[in-house]
Parts: sequence; structure tokens; C-alpha cells
Amino acid sequence: MGMTMTQKILAAHAGLDSVCAGQLILANLDMVLGNDITSPVAIREFDRLGIDSVFDKNKITMVMDHFAPNKDIKAAEQCKVCREFCGEYNVQNFFDVGKMGIEHALLPEKGLVVSGDAVIGADSHTCTYGALGAFSTGVGSTDMACAMAVGKAWFKVPSAIKFVLKGKLARFVSGKDVILHIIGKIGVDGALYKSMEFTGEGLSSLSVSDRLCIANMAIEAGAKNGIFEVDNLTLDYVKAHSQRNPVVYSADSDAEYDEVYEINLSEIEPTVAFPHLPENTRTFDQIENVKIDQVVIGSCTNGRLEDLAAAAEILKGRKVADNVRTIIIPATQQIYLEAMKKGLLEIFIESGAVVSTPTCGPCLGGHMGILAKGERAVATTNRNFVGRMGHPQSEVYLASPAVAAASAVTGFITDPRKLMDTNGHGGNL
Repeated sequence: MGMTMTQKILAAHAGLDSVCAGQLILANLDMVLGNDITSPVAIREFDRLGIDSVFDKNKITMVMDHFAPNKDIKAAEQCKVCREFCGEYNVQNFFDVGKMGIEHALLPEKGLVVSGDAVIGADSHTCTYGALGAFSTGVGSTDMACAMAVGKAWFKVPSAIKFVLKGKLARFVSGKDVILHIIGKIGVDGALYKSMEFTGEGLSSLSVSDRLCIANMAIEAGAKNGIFEVDNLTLDYVKAHSQRNPVVYSADSDAEYDEVYEINLSEIEPTVAFPHLPENTRTFDQIENVKIDQVVIGSCTNGRLEDLAAAAEILKGRKVADNVRTIIIPATQQIYLEAMKKGLLEIFIESGAVVSTPTCGPCLGGHMGILAKGERAVATTNRNFVGRMGHPQSEVYLASPAVAAASAVTGFITDPRKLMDTNGHGGNL
């Protein structure tokens, strides 16, 4: 029986010739990740194990990104625990304020994950790295603690759903629209504990940023992981960011899939997920006069340079609407610097937006943009659950950077195609 991409990676890391869906395996890990919320819990469990070393000081990463720069005393204490642990055990990949970024943007940028890796992280959106052809998935803090000690983790091998991508994305349509379209189609439990595997000629129209966004939100369909077939674009990205050699795993021609979907990228339109689930998607023929109070452009889903450039194209020469707070968060220090060099930050500030240091911040209702009762936000984040960004009676609408920027200008959820003509020039509402 043939294997999927995910199954091949897991078999290799378990030292087995083959694996099948449902099989329990113990796999070696290439990276163990935690952040300032999840790592302290893992550290306490690690201390209870009574051992005096980590399995590999180069294969553990802690990123202070959720409540950092620290929002209060508790957040400061959390980061202190991580800082002291990494100092004691000489953990090489510790990223604090001034060096950190949003974890799932930072690790690919730093070349800490490459094709063929097996990665766990005490954060549900660790599945992001499947964009590079790696197996990566979120785990609990106890699993992180054990992995820091022994460099291994138990897995039940997932079955898979295959997504065959065709066509090419239209202007003002991005990876965010693709994954929202898919989640709207299959539901938030449509890929429960399965691998979402992406292939097809349509991959060529998806940038690495698009792929990172899509893989990031595989968990929003309930998936164990998302993974993309490795192509030259992947290999070029890995070569530009890492000294490590990637390992490419391709699915066998006779690999078994629970379902196969064909997705024509050229038919996908700008898509918005209404409260309070990512599956509650609508296109603009179904959206009318939704007034908003806040826009957030950033997060591990959409805080990369390509995302900021898409927002800047729409905000250039325009002002954000009165009474719409517009918060823009570059995902890493490097992205912040590149955006500054390209003049994007000037565009944002002149439009009336604010630009933040890299942080998860408002995405999880942490800080830097909490919503009050009855307020609505358009956000490029990945979740819009009840109370996700603040008050339980606030609302979050998930969208692409282009939709978010257009909405900031008008004060209503807005199709960017109504602001910009097909040549990218200003249009009429």
C-alpha cells in the first residue's frame, strides 16, 4: 500500500519502512517549539521529570510572542521562566523582545524548519510548516516537556484528504481566501485528525506566503496537519533561509485518501468568515453593510511582507475611516525592517493606521487591540470564536489583508475590487 507525504515523513522519523493510517508510532523530532504561554507549563513538567539536560540544545525553540512585550506582571513572570530555562540549558533558539517575531513566521524565516522535518509545537498553529513540505503539528505542553527531554513524540498516523489545485488566483485573491473557501466547504471538523495534502498544477500560482497561510489554518478544519507538495519555489525558499539540506517526500501514486477535492483557484473570490466560526464563510454577493470598529492586519496567518504590501497598495493615498481603529503588525523584526525600507510603514501611518512591534497581541485577545462589547473587527487572523478578541459580545470577521485594508478605508466590510480597478488604480465605490 502506498503512503501519503505525511505518512512517509512519519515512517522515516520512526525508523520504519512504512506506516498506515491509525498506527501508533514513536518518532524522532527535528524541532520542539514553545511560546511564552505554553512553555512555562512545559518547563514545570520538565522539572518534574528530574533530568538535568535537554535532548538537543539546537532543536528546541522558545519564542516570546503572545503577551510580549509584556502586558502585565504575570506575562513578565512567564517570560522570565522561559528566559531562565533557556539560559540554564543553553537553548540556542530563544527569541525575546527585539529578536523575536510571531513564532510561525519566525521559524521559516530563520531556516529552523525545512522540507522533510518532523516538528511539534505547543501551539495549535504549528501546522504552518507544512507549507515547506514538513510534518508539523500542535501538541500540549506535557508533550512538549517530554519532547524536550527525549526528542521523541508518539503519534497516531493520520489518514489524509487530497486537495488538487488547478488554475490561478485572480487579482485581490490570496491564500487566505483559498483556505477560507475550503473550510467553508468542508467545515471546521471536515478534516478531523487527518492530513490535508495539497498538490496540483495550481501550486505554481501560490506564493510561499500563500502556502504558509493555508497550512496555518489546516487546524481550523480540525486537521492534524496540512502539507504542500515540494516544488522549486519551496526549495528556493529553503535554500535562501537555511543552511540545512531539505528532504523531499512525495506521495506514492497508489496512496490512499479518504477524500479527494479539486479546487479551481481561478473561481475563488474574496471571502470573509463571519462570526463565530471559520466555516461561516461568505463572498461579497452575500455581504451587505456590515459596519466595523477595528481592523487588524497581522498574525502568524497574514503578517508577512507580501501581506503588508497588499494592504499598503490599497491604503496608499487614502485615509482609514473615522472611528475605525486600524492596527498593523509585521510578523517579525525582519519583515518590519523590510516594510520600513519599502516605505510601507509611511503609507500605513499616513493613512491613519498604527504599526506595532511583532506580537500575537490582539489575535487571541491578549493586548494591542481588545474589543469592547458590541464592537466588530475585520482581522487577518485565523480564529473568530466567541470572545476571541475581547468581549464575549464582540465579533471578529476573518479576511485577507486586501479585504481588511479596503474595509478600513470605508468603515464597512468591503470588496477590494470595488476600491481598485483591475490595473490596481483607485476605483469608485
